[in-house]
Amino acid sequence: MKRALKWLVGIAAAVVLLAIVAAIALPYLVDNARVQALIASNASQAVGRPVKFTSLSIALFPLPAVELHKLEIAEDPQFGAAPFLTLETGRIRLKLRPLFSGRVEFGDITLERPLIAIIQSADGRLNVASLGPTGEPRTASRPGKPSGAGAGGTIAAIAAQVNIKKGAVTYVARGKEGAGTPYRVEDLDLTLTGQGMQLNFKGALKVVPGDLAVKLADGVVALNGARAVSEAPIRGRVTLEGKDVSRLVAAAAGPTPAISGPIAGTFSLGGTVAAPKVSGNVEMAKPSVTQTNTACPEPKQRVLSLGALKIAGASYSGNRFQSRPVTTSIGKGTISLNLTATLEHGVRVQLGDLALKEIPIERVLVDYLCQGYAVSGPLDLTGAVAFGADLFNTLDGAGDLRIGPGKVVGPQALALIGTVVRVGGAVSSLLATDLPSTLFASPVDFDSITGTWKVTNGVLTTRDLLYSSRAMKIGVAGEYGLATGRVNADLKVNHGRGEIRAKVTGNAASPSVRVDPASVVGEGGRQKVEEGIQDLLKRFKR
Repeated sequence: MKRALKWLVGIAAAVVLLAIVAAIALPYLVDNARVQALIASNASQAVGRPVKFTSLSIALFPLPAVELHKLEIAEDPQFGAAPFLTLETGRIRLKLRPLFSGRVEFGDITLERPLIAIIQSADGRLNVASLGPTGEPRTASRPGKPSGAGAGGTIAAIAAQVNIKKGAVTYVARGKEGAGTPYRVEDLDLTLTGQGMQLNFKGALKVVPGDLAVKLADGVVALNGARAVSEAPIRGRVTLEGKDVSRLVAAAAGPTPAISGPIAGTFSLGGTVAAPKVSGNVEMAKPSVTQTNTACPEPKQRVLSLGALKIAGASYSGNRFQSRPVTTSIGKGTISLNLTATLEHGVRVQLGDLALKEIPIERVLVDYLCQGYAVSGPLDLTGAVAFGADLFNTLDGAGDLRIGPGKVVGPQALALIGTVVRVGGAVSSLLATDLPSTLFASPVDFDSITGTWKVTNGVLTTRDLLYSSRAMKIGVAGEYGLATGRVNADLKVNHGRGEIRAKVTGNAASPSVRVDPASVVGEGGRQKVEEGIQDLLKRFKR
């Protein structure tokens, strides 16, 4: 027992002695001035930009290393004077065996908390595109010593692995509408490993706000044949996961309406370093849309819940995002579409092959939007639309729709459709058909509302909208401004004993209705019809 204890004490003493000797000898083995000049020179050649740092120090523990302080990599002059990368501390490990023979060889490089600025010019070029080696890395030797791989005192400046820890990345697009981006990459942990003529990488990062976690795996940059690193082909796997996208969406689109729910996705990475491409699938398990609407009775805050939102076949390349298809649901109804979004010159979204089947429209118009003009019933809609950031003023598209069977449930009815129903009901009652006088005292049943539609710059146009019920049929041809609420529509009301023609103009909240004199027998009949309609409109606005 005592013999073993003596051995342990002896070993510990030897380790301590070696550590003391190394601490004393290391500054002599590593010439700070030479190492500093060599690192700056080789780093500049490797990235194609001037590299500088304010100071260098030698660390012994946990392994011998050179520490660089206040390191900067210059920006491409075409993108500005601010540094491309700034770094508080960089650590380059020194290989132990060569040190004892008087040579300095670098091992792994670790960059702590670097801040990287990605800039895109107005013509789409990225500042990283000009990165790349400008020549062969150099070696340096002690004075009086021969240089070469086997010579004493030489320095080999090639690192097998680079580790980035807790990095941050900012992105700015210049010369474009909406140039700033609200997002920032934080907690970037990245490992780069050189292997022959390729660079392997893996890592993780977090997109904020929103704490969207992204992981990179099986990454490869093929350097063989590439004129610059930025042109080298790239491949890998990307996974993303977020518990709630609400802050992520709010940063880009504003706080209202609030879109929330968990998100997960898997992608394949391709393209080049300067122009990466991703493709894969994304899913939100329980998305919801929330907003506060003063027009609603209590509670003012309303939530629209959707079924699982699946974005299949998603791809992103060159400021263009596509997905074929995107699917979700409301209640038992389904929604399917193809999505294309371009980010150049502002956001532009295209929804193609739009198909809504049996959507319970009251969930949207009544429960969520609290529309005064509202109907209930299953909605079927097909078509295609496109819009910019200002949805109601930039919406374009065309298609057809069918609602029903259902009821007119809103106190003002749904814009143009509500106006049609009110006119038809008033005319029929005044002309003493078999409609009861209390018809509009409660929700009104209808068989269907059908027609084709077209939207141009936020103005909805229809030429064949048809409201059908057992009591009447109403045809509508006209337009409605989504942003302004302006209505200009011609109506034909067939109430079974004849046809009444009317004109609806003004604002949807308080439209003006004029009946065509030629469609009503006598001036007195026309006046009674108009008075009846106006009285009905007043009751619907309450």
